[in-house]
Amino acid sequence: MKAHELIHIMPSINTFKYYGKVKRVIGLMIESQGPESSIGEVCFIRVQSKSGMKRILAEVVGFRDGNVILMPYTNVQEISPGSLVEATGKSLEVKVGQALLGKVIDSLGNPMSMEPLPKGLKSIPIDRTPPNPLKRPPIRESIELGVRAIDSLLTVGLGQRIGIFAGSGVGKSTLLGMIARNTNADINVIALIGERGREVREFIERDLGEEGLKRSIVVVATSDQPALMRIKAAYTATSIAEFFRDQGMNVMFMMDSVTRVAMAQREVGLAIGEPPATKGYTPSVFAILPKLLERTGTNEFGTITGIYTVLVDGDDMNEPIADTVRGILDGHFVLDRNLANKGQYPAIDILRSVSRLMNELASERHRKAAEKIREQLSTYLNSEDLINIGAYKPGASKEIDEAIAQYPKIVSFIKQSTGLKMSKSESVEALIQLAETGEWK
Repeated sequence: MKAHELIHIMPSINTFKYYGKVKRVIGLMIESQGPESSIGEVCFIRVQSKSGMKRILAEVVGFRDGNVILMPYTNVQEISPGSLVEATGKSLEVKVGQALLGKVIDSLGNPMSMEPLPKGLKSIPIDRTPPNPLKRPPIRESIELGVRAIDSLLTVGLGQRIGIFAGSGVGKSTLLGMIARNTNADINVIALIGERGREVREFIERDLGEEGLKRSIVVVATSDQPALMRIKAAYTATSIAEFFRDQGMNVMFMMDSVTRVAMAQREVGLAIGEPPATKGYTPSVFAILPKLLERTGTNEFGTITGIYTVLVDGDDMNEPIADTVRGILDGHFVLDRNLANKGQYPAIDILRSVSRLMNELASERHRKAAEKIREQLSTYLNSEDLINIGAYKPGASKEIDEAIAQYPKIVSFIKQSTGLKMSKSESVEALIQLAETGEWK
């Protein structure tokens, strides 16, 4: 850089470092006197440990009575009154690039294998605004997920955002792994938030597999980590997906689960003094969800197809987080525990699930076939009790007779083993055959 260029830049360079000191620690919250900082800014807390002086990363989350409220990204065991707090003047950034493919990283972008980061990566901020609505191209093309029931009966568009709603142990993670392996998207970005430590490796090795991992970046924040780390995992993963979308790619983005992000935000909100609102969730929870979920979708460069799992407490589909997320997303798939108990996998309740863009993406023949299968399934389930107790007499209703004959074939069509991959065209053709001829291959 030339001397005359430096002269113009120097007045804008802040040569001061701002410091404060810790006053007290209460639960998740660290209160310090100073430094001069803003919400979202990253600070270092200098502490004395057995191995010498070290720095603990923390973030400014609020202010109270002229003091700064910080929350750490790690544990607070070594912090004491008077510990020095240094402001960095920056918000959290992570490094991203093609070299991250196949890596498992934490909320701060560090490889969990303890290896050094690959070279040639670019630093990006994790907190960004959603794309301008007027710059979002309409969704006109479908994406292949490799799951027969979804590709045919619940067709998803390139850049659509879908929620998978289910209780615990109904097959959400297995379905995500199946989609990650089978989809025709350019790259997968997967956020595992609030998972048990045991389940992380199981998901990567069993559900995702070596083939799926090669084209994926996995961001992990386990349930034992501080609330802020769990929240930042969601933001970090979304930023990585945005980076590849801006490169013109079609990204498959998966987050398991939005509910645990909301729970982590509730912990932060309660710690800084927010009043509990609906079922204990603080107002900030309902403020961050649309900002986070709206960041995916289409923009002028590429697409992010978002799949978010929602853990519904007690299988209650109307609990606050499920209700809020369902209103933001472009469709929802409901996994039913009763279907899972019967051995149906994936346990998708077709009648309670909807893709809001299917009618625009499917051909007329495809749409009519899907409508017919839904009608037959609905007819059978509405009459199932009468059929099971023998109260229905064959011949009393042509529709019910047809539904009884078709029901086993429809269930067989919806079922799919985790190792079986079907293209979207094969799935749609099989659906049309089933609807028009009563058989499918």
